[in-house]
Amino acid sequence: MPRDFIAKRVAELKPSGIRKFFDIVATMGDVISLGIGEPDFATPEPILEAGIEALRQGETHYTSNAGIYELREAISDLLKEKYRVDYDPNNEVVVTVGVSEALYLALTAVINPGEEIIIPTPCFVSYQAEVLLAGGVPVEVPGTLDNKFQPEPGLIEAAITPKTKAIFIGFPNNPTGAVATRENLLAISRIAEKHDLLVISDEIY
Repeated sequence: MPRDFIAKRVAELKPSGIRKFFDIVATMGDVISLGIGEPDFATPEPILEAGIEALRQGETHYTSNAGIYELREAISDLLKEKYRVDYDPNNEVVVTVGVSEALYLALTAVINPGEEIIIPTPCFVSYQAEVLLAGGVPVEVPGTLDNKFQPEPGLIEAAITPKTKAIFIGFPNNPTGAVATRENLLAISRIAEKHDLLVISDEIY
């Protein structure tokens, strides 16, 4: 019998439901896809020109592992200007190729095998898979239409166990479009402080 080289944690992952749906829809005609957050406009010309000019200037080599310093500095400045928070571009800002990579890096950096990560649901399709791949255990706290899919601080706190490491939230939410209230977010932050937990926040939208 041939040896199976696929890691057990990968083999046990379930395919994304939305991808299954896309495969079905691809065989149908007259269907308009509203499934992926793909912009309906082309990349703006100034961005194209900046990319082309960078290539012409030879900026095609390795950068710092954390990303180009000037970009990290600009991110730090933007966060300070918009949210009044201070992050040191030298050691508190990392540039990634996208949010999924950023979340996976964060999860693998903090999760020990068997530690639990609380996830309000519905949520983006990769959250549970990323937790599992990092060796953690996703603990879902379902939202409801009745409360407009708000994260429920009381239910989140009730899900905390000695194995809980972090609360993983994504608001504005994909797929529901729900926007967490200031009161709920403050309550979640107080819960995290009370129980000495991390909050991993996906703020792509």
